[in-house]
Amino acid sequence: MALTALEKLGLWLAVGLPVAVAMEFWARVLHGRIWHRWLWWMHVSHHVPRLGRFELNDLLSGTHAPIAIVLIIYGCEAAPGVGREIAFGIGCGMTLFGLSYLLVHDGLVHERLPMKFFLRWRFFRRVRGAHLHHHRFHGVPYGLFFGPSELAAAKAARRNDPGVLGSNAQGDSAAPGALASVPCESTEIA
Repeated sequence: MALTALEKLGLWLAVGLPVAVAMEFWARVLHGRIWHRWLWWMHVSHHVPRLGRFELNDLLSGTHAPIAIVLIIYGCEAAPGVGREIAFGIGCGMTLFGLSYLLVHDGLVHERLPMKFFLRWRFFRRVRGAHLHHHRFHGVPYGLFFGPSELAAAKAARRNDPGVLGSNAQGDSAAPGALASVPCESTEIA
């Protein structure tokens, strides 16, 4: 049974949007558990002043692009069917997250692209502030889009147990004061 164009679109959205959200959680795990530990030798290039246009860490950000590309190509070229449309939706969801990450992280937060107009919206001001907090202390938050809520949860946990701070690149407890108040709107709770 062939799917109609509307059924395909519905399937792509039903698969792609949750995949885009799941990629934030996956990126958070990779960032905190892998990049700030085993791949710190590479990721550290992102935490020091950049020399030139690129940094070694840029290679880490592109690791999922080939997977998304293959899924999209499979979704275009494979025999018609639900599996092909699901693969296409997964690839599109990964691409949506990757593009969003590029625009917000590299563009807005690190000013590698002209995205300052995003600062009109409180959400993006909070995301930027939370990520700059991460750069200042090399600890929580490790996520980007959910960074403000991750930071708020870590602060709440710290109020209940002062030993809960997350960890830095070496896996040690974060520096005292790492969850201290942050300027601007980065720690506001919506």
